[in-house]
Amino acid sequence: MLTKRVNILSESITIAITTLSQELKAQGKDILSFSAGEPDFGTPQVIKDAAIDAINNDFTKYTAVDGIIELREAIANKLKRDNGLEYAPNQIIANNGAKHSLFNLFSATIEDGAEVIIPAPYWVTYPELVNYCGGKVVEIKTNDCDSFKITPKQLKDAITPKTKMLILTTPSNPTGSIYTKDELIELGKVLEGSDIIVASDEMYEKLTYEGKFTSVASVSEDMFKRTVTINGLSKSVAMTGWRFGYMAAYDTELIKATKKLQSQSTSNINSVTQKAAIAGLDGSADADIAMMREEFIKRRDEGVKLINEIDGLSVVKPDGAFYLFVNIKDVCPDSLSFAKDLLDKKLVAVVPGIAFGSDGYFRMSFATDINTIRTGIARIAEFVEDLKVSAEKN
Repeated sequence: MLTKRVNILSESITIAITTLSQELKAQGKDILSFSAGEPDFGTPQVIKDAAIDAINNDFTKYTAVDGIIELREAIANKLKRDNGLEYAPNQIIANNGAKHSLFNLFSATIEDGAEVIIPAPYWVTYPELVNYCGGKVVEIKTNDCDSFKITPKQLKDAITPKTKMLILTTPSNPTGSIYTKDELIELGKVLEGSDIIVASDEMYEKLTYEGKFTSVASVSEDMFKRTVTINGLSKSVAMTGWRFGYMAAYDTELIKATKKLQSQSTSNINSVTQKAAIAGLDGSADADIAMMREEFIKRRDEGVKLINEIDGLSVVKPDGAFYLFVNIKDVCPDSLSFAKDLLDKKLVAVVPGIAFGSDGYFRMSFATDINTIRTGIARIAEFVEDLKVSAEKN
């Protein structure tokens, strides 16, 4: 009854674990959840005020499929101001979150047999969408030693005549790694002379702690023309539930194609969200972003310190995003088993690394208060100690 393409899809493990954690908490269990990629801060007041004004002014009708012109101009201004990228409004489309941006992009460009290069660890949705569209995932494995970043040689070796796209995520979910400008330049050189599209997911751009963020499309003219920049406001200004993302591309025909697809699926994104997003893009919320960033740094540093004090576990300090990607290979290389038992025995929810294409790790979000982080990691330390005692007995 169901199509092959929908049967290919797996449920998001991050969402499944988050849902399970919420259900257990509703049952009265003392669950500490570090699974969801969602800031614990409220949406800045200036953004909420813009939404309230839109409602009070009856801005509740259909809009242009790709977003009102004021919104697309605000996105263009943001990209120029923050990233040095020149896009016209007709090179931009607003979507229902960055996941929707990716779905539209893949649907418009990936056909049966097309290969998509994805560095692992990766965000769980990338390979699922590629498979749904009939493409073939080509993984490039990375690890702690290379800060979870691919090299030009790895990229060159992965390219074949069937390669259609490379997905880059900077800062990364789940590792928090960030590509430097020089690293992006070198990767770009490998792609010169090809028709390979670069899908650059820059959702965590504003949550950069060390070094300087560089937008992938900004490193060369060649990379600008081949790169589709995908971003949004879910993480930077805590607008996860508002569902706002956007796509910007040099190729106006690509934008037209995704607009056509969107016109026959979701149509425009929420009209009130569009007005609110302008306030999130124009600098009005910069003070709120800075406050959140400083708090995330404190939480990150505490989490890294405490995890690295646990014998058998280790974590590379992330340069961005709000995740710790913890190496558990010395205590339990089966990350799914580790995560299930941790939730069952210590009531701590984390996401197994296998969901991100890297077994032997787990991801924990530090987008929660520092006391919860301390308590949660203390429980993890107890769990690891129990594993060692059990192993010694056997």
